[in-house]
Amino acid sequence: MAGEPLLELRDVHAGYGAYDVLRGLSLRVNPGEIVAIIGPNGAGKSTVFKTIYGFLRPRKGDVVLAGESITGRAPETMCHRGLTYVPQGRSVFPHMTVWENLELGAFVRADGAAVAHDLDRLATQFPVLREKRSRLAGSLSGGEQQVVELARGLMLAPRLMLIDEPSIGLAPKFVEQTFRTIAHLRNLGTTILIVEQNARRVLEIADRAYVIELGRSRLEGTGRELLDRDDVKQMYLGGSRTTS
Repeated sequence: MAGEPLLELRDVHAGYGAYDVLRGLSLRVNPGEIVAIIGPNGAGKSTVFKTIYGFLRPRKGDVVLAGESITGRAPETMCHRGLTYVPQGRSVFPHMTVWENLELGAFVRADGAAVAHDLDRLATQFPVLREKRSRLAGSLSGGEQQVVELARGLMLAPRLMLIDEPSIGLAPKFVEQTFRTIAHLRNLGTTILIVEQNARRVLEIADRAYVIELGRSRLEGTGRELLDRDDVKQMYLGGSRTTS
């Protein structure tokens, strides 16, 4: 895609204590894309998100959102800059209703009429939200909770969604539902950066992807290009590729 990237990481070094997990990582996310990050355990995938969102401050390098450096900004400022972070594992507020969870996603917005419009739009796009609006979120299935989490993130009206391991802990049928939902969000115009262990499935929906190892980008390409690479098949896809 042409034009200025929405997000860039430029030669980022970051980690914990004296240990760098990210060791010169660079990547970009263009508007309207799903960009996936895959790699082995310990490669630094989730550390990427913690660094973008300000939980970790890079020792070197720059994080740039829409042309402006956000390096080291506090996490509580990121939602005001249009970043939504959906962490791995279930993160609904279990003792609040589905609708209350969604409303909480818009806590920084002052445009009440627009918030109400977005609630109605999301309930139309994802009927389970309306059907179970009065249910406690903690009583829903794992797949339904994932829909609530993604919809709650959309209530911020974000420029970019960071989605960390959305399939973790889900039964196979809910994994498929989750990836279909994420692809649908892209089709609605949402820009997404996603970390995921299910490499095959995420590459099938990704516009572009990065393979990171030891805190660096080893490979970059479209989702389809990486699916077709023999080394990616052997390392991350069980040695063969099924058609989608």
